[in-house]
Amino acid sequence: MNREVDLLVTTSPQIHHPDSTAKIMWTVVICLVPAGIWGVFLFGGKALLVIISSIVSALVTEFIIAKLLKRFTVLDGSAFLTGLLVGYNMPPGVPLYIPAIASIFAIAVVKWTFGGLGANWMNPALAGRVFVFFSWTGSMTNWRVPRFLTTHVDGVTMASPLGFIKAGLYDFTGTSPGPIAFLKAGGYPLSALDQSVTNWINTSVLNPLGASLKGGYVDLFLGIVPGCIGEVSALLLLLGTVYLFIKKIITWEIPVSYLFVFGLLIWIFGGLRFNNGLFTGDVMFNFFTGGLILGVFYMATDMVTSPLTTKGKLIFGAGAGFMTFLIRVYGSFPEGVSLAIIFMNIFVPLINKYTKPVRFGVSPRGGGK
Repeated sequence: MNREVDLLVTTSPQIHHPDSTAKIMWTVVICLVPAGIWGVFLFGGKALLVIISSIVSALVTEFIIAKLLKRFTVLDGSAFLTGLLVGYNMPPGVPLYIPAIASIFAIAVVKWTFGGLGANWMNPALAGRVFVFFSWTGSMTNWRVPRFLTTHVDGVTMASPLGFIKAGLYDFTGTSPGPIAFLKAGGYPLSALDQSVTNWINTSVLNPLGASLKGGYVDLFLGIVPGCIGEVSALLLLLGTVYLFIKKIITWEIPVSYLFVFGLLIWIFGGLRFNNGLFTGDVMFNFFTGGLILGVFYMATDMVTSPLTTKGKLIFGAGAGFMTFLIRVYGSFPEGVSLAIIFMNIFVPLINKYTKPVRFGVSPRGGGK
């Protein structure tokens, strides 16, 4: 007995991957979990409530829309991952309705308005984050002091490193060796852990080689700084990234071109705002601050909203790196990762069009053989 099976097939081009969509989504979720646990540990129980609020809102919105459309997608992991990323891009003290609205916007407007998973042209989590950032800027830039970090003033909030530098450079007329020295001169605190680990690295490893590590980098690498819940720990995010590369869920083109262009521009021009010369920018500081690591490896590499070809991915990453540098260094906002990736999402169809391989037997000009 023959049975007719309705298959939903999108228009070309298609991406082939040996793993199912659900397996890919849940694998990315698992790779992100350690960074989230660390963020909750650093910022307290309110951070966990923010993440739960964003995930639950994403799942409920997904379920309602899929039910109306007679589709069952709530268990494929895409809505859960979107909610998780929204939560990770939130300050730990943000009111709970803000991550909820961000997730609803991400799922209902950005994802399903364009046809659901695979049809959205913009990263839903980033779009949700940007939407609430411009709607509630005050709440979205209110950072909590993490565990291990003690301040010289009473209170539970303080500026992020990038925000501190952006504000301090507004009327800065002197000179500074770089961002770490600028933070230190402004009284920005370091954790005891940073000081002890830095001293050990210098004494045991670097000093015998004639080098030294300044205080502050360990805090940045471990995430002991004010920031969004899931973006602060470069170490744990990078560990998850290693597994994604091993499973070939992400490829090298976008991260490498993104970090190369961003790092190159920071190295060449990043020192100018501290009134230093060219080629004096602090690349390591800029790699480990803000949402760069989370954005580069977990959001810019999104299969749906990034180009398909190797050349296209390199162009996409380079463009995002350039825009991140432009916004972070010369823009009004301390950070530019979200806006940079969304900006490049707009050009993905154009990039795909002009970087697609030529079919066999067809002239690049479309004139046949």
